[in-house]
Amino acid sequence: MSLPGELLSESTVRDVIGWLVHVIEAAGALIIFTGAIWAFVRFATTAFRRRSFITEFNKIRLSLGRFLVLGLEFQLAADVLRTAVAPSFTEIGQLAAVAAIRTVLNFFLTREIAQERSEIEHDQKAATPRSPAL
Repeated sequence: MSLPGELLSESTVRDVIGWLVHVIEAAGALIIFTGAIWAFVRFATTAFRRRSFITEFNKIRLSLGRFLVLGLEFQLAADVLRTAVAPSFTEIGQLAAVAAIRTVLNFFLTREIAQERSEIEHDQKAATPRSPAL
């Protein structure tokens, strides 16, 4: 039952948010899937060409990690949106648990990405020949 001042009923808002949650979850899954396919293709082509495999492998892992972090952010956004309309204590508890797990995953992925990036930069600096000082 709608109150005279309401624009949308609660059930309509829940339906719209439910649809948005599915869209955002799908976007997150698509981002992760795209990253996995992209990383596999890069891995296969690098292995086939037999170029500097270790350096390329680290770059592939770094890029895949970025896709995973972005996909997890979308999944977390969907979870937050799911509890936006009159959440129960159970839903809040589930969101807290899921958010904690995803935040920990995100933290370690971000830390690993930073570590991989610094290793790649270090390797690139070491591989660059230095000209003698004049």
